[in-house]
Amino acid sequence: MYRIMIADDEGIVIDSFTYMLTEEFGDEVVIETAKTGRAVIELAERFRPDIALMDIRMPGINGIDAIREIQSRNPGITFIVISAYDKFGYAQEALSLGVTSYLHKPVDRNRFLDTVRNAMEKVDMDRQKRTKELEILEKLETVTPIIENGLIYNLLFQDFYQEDIQNFKKLLEIETDYGYMMALVFGDEKQDGYLTNAVGTSVRLQDKLRDLREIVKSYFNSFMGSIMANKIAIFIPCEKKEMEYNERIEIIDNARNMVRRLDSQLEAVFRVGIGTIHTLDNQMTSYNEALESLAQSSGSVIHRADLTAGPEYEDNYPVDKENELFDAVKRGELEEAVSAANQFFDWMTATYSGCTDDIKLKVLEFVLKAETLAYEKGVGVYQFRSRQDYLSIINRSENYDKLKKWFTDKISEACHNVKCRQENRSNGVIDKAKDYILANFQKDISLDDVSREIDISPYYFSKIFKENTGENFIDYLTTLRIDKAKELLETTDLSMKELCGEVGYANPNYFSRIFKKIVGLSPTEYKEKV
Repeated sequence: MYRIMIADDEGIVIDSFTYMLTEEFGDEVVIETAKTGRAVIELAERFRPDIALMDIRMPGINGIDAIREIQSRNPGITFIVISAYDKFGYAQEALSLGVTSYLHKPVDRNRFLDTVRNAMEKVDMDRQKRTKELEILEKLETVTPIIENGLIYNLLFQDFYQEDIQNFKKLLEIETDYGYMMALVFGDEKQDGYLTNAVGTSVRLQDKLRDLREIVKSYFNSFMGSIMANKIAIFIPCEKKEMEYNERIEIIDNARNMVRRLDSQLEAVFRVGIGTIHTLDNQMTSYNEALESLAQSSGSVIHRADLTAGPEYEDNYPVDKENELFDAVKRGELEEAVSAANQFFDWMTATYSGCTDDIKLKVLEFVLKAETLAYEKGVGVYQFRSRQDYLSIINRSENYDKLKKWFTDKISEACHNVKCRQENRSNGVIDKAKDYILANFQKDISLDDVSREIDISPYYFSKIFKENTGENFIDYLTTLRIDKAKELLETTDLSMKELCGEVGYANPNYFSRIFKKIVGLSPTEYKEKV
């Protein structure tokens, strides 16, 4: 169905165009008409036409000005100008406004109908484009929450995730390495600072999660996780490392308004805890701050910075370098850890050059903490007397250069141990997986089967398998099966059906296609050749 608007000050022209359109297109068109510039503007607002046939010279507002006014409110209309006023300037101005055709009266019937058909095709293309855009938008509405939940999961719960985080940043268009977490909690009612019926409210809000997301995102440029118990973790990116007082007050005010709206629209009681700004790999700290803030106050919105709890440092203390150092140790990233250690040591010697004992104590503190982190990662066996010479080594250090070398060597050793532990565990898992595949490739085995056998998640297994072998599980299994098939073709006279069974394929035709794709020859051609 096409809505067509005819604008002309001559009734005979309107009747003629209406007759031709009705005769040619019948019920495919709905036609309405106007005879003045003002009337056609008002008609366009009410009728919302797909196609507009416009004369230039009409009483009052002329056709060009009417087109301009209509386009400002309804930019999707396809315009065709049909006028007896043959002036190049008008035609040029009409075409500059996006008018698809400019016809002169009297108009040939066939040319008129062809022009309208072309306009209808344009309308169809615009509709198809809009439909595809809506389909894409609908898919994004479904996929985006899943991607956001993956981001939150990685920020909070995974140790080795740098590559994943970069992918999430690209997908979600996050351009900063800083941000803070909110903890949104809910229940039926608040009693003594606690929310009642957490489980029941969580179940009820599952059906309203889309409305909840829309409300939160109307107040904060944020990324949301899924409901965990009666909590939702929300990440808000920031450009700066620190937040000024006025910014914090604005965030609290926005959060209060958000909570009031959530309370009224979703028929539950909500509270929000807000953590401080941290780097992306320290968002678990920010989230814990948000939860601790809720535990320490009974208000509906609590910002960690408003509470006295938490460590405080002297003004110039490089907290970011300290965090950077130990985060790198946790991940086994040697270069980053050593770089941060060097920078921290240089700060100590530049700021407190005469305080040798204090610097030595700080070095010992950092080394012990780095080694503790390594032990927590499962590195080696803790031995009570493994550090028996640390104090004497530090006390014997004749200058800062020697102390710095011992410091960075110990940090390097802790990182190296963490990295080796990761690699050894990964290699052990992959070796076990390869053994299982080799023993069972004749069966219909899947990635899930292998993951279950080695007792890790399919996602993580798929990731480390690709990193270790350079190919994904299916390609590895297929290559192994084809290599075994080649060996059997060279050394036995098995039938094709028997051969398939020996290498894990039930369908000989499918096996032949895979074999030829990889080897370049069919199984029969390969056997003849060898």
